[in-house]
Amino acid sequence: MPMTPRKSIVVSFITAVSAGLLHAEVKPNPLFTDGAVLQQGQAIPVWGTAADGEEVTVEIAGQKATTTAKDGKWRVDLKPLKVGKPLTMTISGENTVKVENLLVGEVWICSGQSNMEWKFKQTTSADEERPKAKYPNIRMFTVKRTTSPTPLIEPSGSWIECSPDTVNGFSAVGYHFARALYEKIDVPVGMIHSSWGGTPAQAWTSLEGFEGHDELKGYATQSKSNAKKFADAAPEKPLGSGTPSVLYNGMIAPILPYAIKGAIWYQGESNASKSKEYRTLFPAMIADWRTKWSQGPFPFFFVQIAPFKGQPPEIREAQFLTLAKSENTAMVVTTDVGNANDIHPQRKKPVGERLALAARALTYGEDIEYSGPLYESMAAAGDNAVISFGHVGGGLVAKDGDLKGFTIAGADGKFVPANAEIKGDTVVVSADGVKAPKAVRYGWENVPDVNLFNKEDLPASPFRTDVD
Repeated sequence: MPMTPRKSIVVSFITAVSAGLLHAEVKPNPLFTDGAVLQQGQAIPVWGTAADGEEVTVEIAGQKATTTAKDGKWRVDLKPLKVGKPLTMTISGENTVKVENLLVGEVWICSGQSNMEWKFKQTTSADEERPKAKYPNIRMFTVKRTTSPTPLIEPSGSWIECSPDTVNGFSAVGYHFARALYEKIDVPVGMIHSSWGGTPAQAWTSLEGFEGHDELKGYATQSKSNAKKFADAAPEKPLGSGTPSVLYNGMIAPILPYAIKGAIWYQGESNASKSKEYRTLFPAMIADWRTKWSQGPFPFFFVQIAPFKGQPPEIREAQFLTLAKSENTAMVVTTDVGNANDIHPQRKKPVGERLALAARALTYGEDIEYSGPLYESMAAAGDNAVISFGHVGGGLVAKDGDLKGFTIAGADGKFVPANAEIKGDTVVVSADGVKAPKAVRYGWENVPDVNLFNKEDLPASPFRTDVD
């Protein structure tokens, strides 16, 4: 019985698709395109797509690795490469792909919400810094904004060399971090920039990342539900960028398992209304990324939320507490570079440079102080409270006058403005009428007016001794 025209078209379509799958071109993940920076000193996974059963060979710097595509995917793991001249990678199967101008150096993820996404051209120092941005060995891959109910395998984006003509579109914090780092370690720096303004940490966490945390079960349920809906039938509308796991799926999973040195992070504003939950969620997200990358506890350095009238002190506290919960982390304090009326302070250069201090000290072994003073303990001494700090550096400093921003409470729990004086590596706090002090707070406001620094000109983090 002859086919109807409709059936004939369907059969032809299926035949064409099948032929295409059988002869699918070898294609590397978009991260492995011209101008990429590869991580030095550790194994380098290289992966992509090809027809099932197709033999794929990757060659670079005298190395040759071969594998067979399965389920349309392939991956090889190269031996560690050393910094040197630009390289060419050849990927071959039924076709051949050449990837040119590859550099070997240090690769960092820069991620978060709008303050990480904030472009170089939008900062106060843009006009001054732009002409200096002649750094062909600094390159940035910006991942296109994408949500997905299930993990994707490819990002959309390309590697861009840093120059006065291109730097305007770079993440400002990412650029200033990379520049400050490059000027000290003198090797190429690659930044994979994956951020989205107005997004919460649960959107950047995988389904598996919520497991084992009772407080986060609701997010796990939402993530599973979205994945099931997608499996049953595609959702009519894209999922919102605040939906649990959708940014992990759309903007982190596709760059896994690219070899990296570490990550920098600026986010938390969108979780401020649930600051106590963030104490669990943020460390869980960090642990999740480390598990997915399979590189151990890689460096993870983050920015404490800047002063702003709409950001409560509890979110800064949640970030501060993360330091004790997550190893190999550091926090940049921004009490001196915020804007009470703008959630996007435009002074991003100090932020990037302070993140670079953490990397220089903790990752690259430079003997420098990288943090402002961090609260460690309180001891009562009569009517005084003696506050001890870590990261005092060369010593504690009251910048531009007497110390300010301290409050103190006795047994009644009522906080009043306090007198505070630096004594060695401690601050002694007291107030008239407060006997046997029970608690001290510093900078405990949405917009703290504070001035405790160390001699390295790094500000102290706000804190309270009565953490609930």
